[in-house]
Amino acid sequence: MAAKIEDYAGKVTVSDGAWGTELDKLGCPPGFCRESWNVSNPECVAKVAFSYVEAGAQIILTNTFGANRFVLSGHGFEDQVAAFNREGARISKQAAGDRAAVFGSIGPSGKMVMMSEVQEDELFEAFGHQAAALAEGGADALVVETMTELAEARVAVRAAKTTGLLVVACMTYDSGKDRTCTMMGVTPQQAVEGLIEAGADMVGCNCGIGIDNYVKVTALLREATDRPIWVKANAGLPEIEEGKVVYRMKPEEYGEKTLELIRAGANIVGGCCGTSPVFIAAIRKAVAGLKS
Repeated sequence: MAAKIEDYAGKVTVSDGAWGTELDKLGCPPGFCRESWNVSNPECVAKVAFSYVEAGAQIILTNTFGANRFVLSGHGFEDQVAAFNREGARISKQAAGDRAAVFGSIGPSGKMVMMSEVQEDELFEAFGHQAAALAEGGADALVVETMTELAEARVAVRAAKTTGLLVVACMTYDSGKDRTCTMMGVTPQQAVEGLIEAGADMVGCNCGIGIDNYVKVTALLREATDRPIWVKANAGLPEIEEGKVVYRMKPEEYGEKTLELIRAGANIVGGCCGTSPVFIAAIRKAVAGLKS
């Protein structure tokens, strides 16, 4: 069933955590096109989706973050956009059942508009193709996420809105004096204005340098809008230990800090890099005493 903005206004909803690292744990090789597993290894993708539902996520995403033609072309899969997105949505929908909503993930193209690496009409076509396939696969809503360039994010939102589904738009904030601007220097207030003007139903932030920083960003987003706010922070900054990426923050600490995000104005809370189903279970535990 298509999601509606009123489903998330004035209450707290728990989303899922990272997907890439969970797929890697199941054997996805470094640098491999994870989205291709929607077709070649769907049982592993379904295992990740179901693990988040079991952990208590009320929203789960799809394994389609890089499933646009620009990213897929780097893996030789540019002709598989429709299949990867359609199957990604179908897998998550099956795992979610009637326990969670499915938001189709739309990530960046890897091209910069301001550097003339891509034209906006090219982006619109690419994101529109991806969004249509996600809708066809059964996604309840779409989330444009991990965007660093406002121009690209706005195009992605406009393309996603052609499906008629609810669209969330999230930028990554990790730059500037207070680390509350995007890489391009866009403030949360400027992003909110631009994204809503492009058609976003909800706005938010994801990825970044950690949950503490996103408490500040969330407060600024809340000052700029009364729309529901989506926040999925990283579990702190990564460190390299014996050749592996490690995040030091523990699930219980992340869960408790989620309460600070909520007090700052967040409505939908989950995790990004460094988080797992255990983190989502910790969030559910932390928010259990809140009024919904």
